[in-house]
Amino acid sequence: MKLELRLPFAAILIFSVATFAQAQAAPKAAKTVPFVDPSVLNLSLIVPPPPPQDSAAVKAELAELHRIEQSRTPEQVDAAQADEKEQDIFVFRTVLGDKFRAEDLPLTAALSLHVHREEPHNGDPLKAEFHRPRPYQFDPTLHPVCKTTDQPNSYPSGHALSGYLEAFTLAQIVPEKSRQILARADDYARNRLICGVHYPSDIAASRSVAYAVFASMLTNPSFQAELAAARTETRKHLGLN
Repeated sequence: MKLELRLPFAAILIFSVATFAQAQAAPKAAKTVPFVDPSVLNLSLIVPPPPPQDSAAVKAELAELHRIEQSRTPEQVDAAQADEKEQDIFVFRTVLGDKFRAEDLPLTAALSLHVHREEPHNGDPLKAEFHRPRPYQFDPTLHPVCKTTDQPNSYPSGHALSGYLEAFTLAQIVPEKSRQILARADDYARNRLICGVHYPSDIAASRSVAYAVFASMLTNPSFQAELAAARTETRKHLGLN
C-alpha cells in the first residue's frame, strides 16, 4: 500500500494565516522552547479518533499488516529498522547525497533537533487521549521486527509525525527537491508498517497532525530565523546557490 502525500503546500499556508490570526488574538505568552503553542493549536479538534477496534476498518488494517509481514524482504526490514533509529532531517541524505551530514551542517542539525521535539510535544497528548493499542498488542499473531512497547500509544505514529515535519522543513530549504523529499517521507512513514508497530490509520493521522503543526510553526519567528539560517548553510554546502 502506497501512502499518498498530495495535500498542496498552499493548504498549509492557508492554515498558517488562520493560526496566525488566532495567535494574534490570544494573550501573548512567555516564550517556550517548542515552536507550537498548544493553547493556540488544539489538535484534538482537528484529528478524528481512530476507528473502533472491533470495526471492519481495523480488521482490514490488520489484514494489510499481515500481508506486509508475509511479503516483507530482509532488505525492507533492514531499512525499516535503520529508519527507526534515526529521527532527524538527515534521513533525507538519500535524496540530497552524502554531503548532507549533521557534522558539516551545525545550524541545520540544530533546526532538525528543534523540529523533532515537536513530535512528542504535539503527538504524545494525542496518544494519551486516544489510548489505542498497538496492532501486535491487539493481534498477537503479528510479529513486529522493531522496538515494541507495552503502552497503548499507537495513534498517531510518532516516527511518522517527526518524519513529515522534517520533510516539510527540508522542502522549504531545498524546494527544487520537494517531490523527492516528500516521497522519502512517505517511505519513512510506511516503514512503521513494515516494522509491524502501527496501523495505516496511525500513519494517516500523523500526516494530518504534521500539516497542522507545520502550519503553526511557519508563523513562529524563532522557527523562521532558524529556517533561514539553515537554508543558507545547507544550500551553500551543497552548492545550490
